[in-house]
Amino acid sequence: MANNNRILLCLAHMSGQEMKYIQEAFDTNWVVPLGPNVNGFEQDLEQLCGEGKYVVALSSGTAAIHLALVNLGVGRDDEVICQSMTFSASANPVVYQGGVPVFVDSEPDSWNIDPNLLEEAIKDRIAKTGRKPKAIIPVYLYGMPARIDDIMEIARRYEIPVVEDSAEAFGSRYRGQLCGTFGDFGIMSFNGNKMITTSGGGALICPDEATKKKTMFYATQSREPMPYYLHKEIGYNYRMSNICAGIGRGQMTVLDEHLAHHKHLCGRYVELFAGVDGITVHTNPDERCDANYWLNTILVDPVKTGTDYDTIRLHLESCNIESRPLWKPMHTQPVFSGAPAYVNGVSEKLFTMGLCLPSGPWVSDEDVERVAREIISCCK
Repeated sequence: MANNNRILLCLAHMSGQEMKYIQEAFDTNWVVPLGPNVNGFEQDLEQLCGEGKYVVALSSGTAAIHLALVNLGVGRDDEVICQSMTFSASANPVVYQGGVPVFVDSEPDSWNIDPNLLEEAIKDRIAKTGRKPKAIIPVYLYGMPARIDDIMEIARRYEIPVVEDSAEAFGSRYRGQLCGTFGDFGIMSFNGNKMITTSGGGALICPDEATKKKTMFYATQSREPMPYYLHKEIGYNYRMSNICAGIGRGQMTVLDEHLAHHKHLCGRYVELFAGVDGITVHTNPDERCDANYWLNTILVDPVKTGTDYDTIRLHLESCNIESRPLWKPMHTQPVFSGAPAYVNGVSEKLFTMGLCLPSGPWVSDEDVERVAREIISCCK
């Protein structure tokens, strides 16, 4: 009988060590926000980052982007350049601050922000507004490193801070350096479907200890160090709980295993689609890139395959296999219809061709073969 079990896109996988840290929290009554697990998890993350970076564990990756912008002083009517092809959480915090997202399209190799278009956008915003953008938020889409050397060179030349949205790129590296550690700030996400999870949570990678302390201050309602509640600045309830951090500490023990598995699955997809004209698996553009392949993705050429990504998606669903389209570009979203945008057609074309395939730790070689077989059955 054919196996028809549900194949999910990316399901959380526990190491078996999580309960040890959670139980410690219960045994010592550290079930409230903050505590030894938060400190321990931050230390684990700082060791992973290296580069003299500091890390603050937070309630979500979105909170991390928000606090990066707060640290950078982004305020009303300030413009922030954002990658258009991303999840809305990359841009929403700009609006939280009363700022204006300025969307920049992708280049075709990494699918991330196009450095040439980025510089064009900076020049045009200065010409139109008389002011530089307050920050640049590149994204590492599906874990694929961006052309961060080029982005950082442009950012330094114009003296604009960079906030790397590496929410999808936990463990990805560029020239051997961890994504998220090149810019002024880096973003991590530990949502339920990410490379490791804390059930929900994120972290902000900070450049120095003073910025870490300031971020912790903002994340705990900006309470001044007084015996009574004194507040001079607006704060937020953004700190990670000690329970969630305990899950994170257990998850760190299987990070290497998760990374290896996602990369292995990519290799299997490449092998299985090698002879299929019109199906392209997205892989590292060159040797500088070492993607985590958080979600393995394909492009479907409708002319060569005689089908399209959505027909394939619906067929997979009928076979009890989860897949999903690529991110719909932000410059095409109704909520951002009034935002400035610098486009070249790349992200819109990718959106009409791309599909995310099952990639998580629970996905087996047999599952990948089943996914590929069903996709190939749709092609002419």
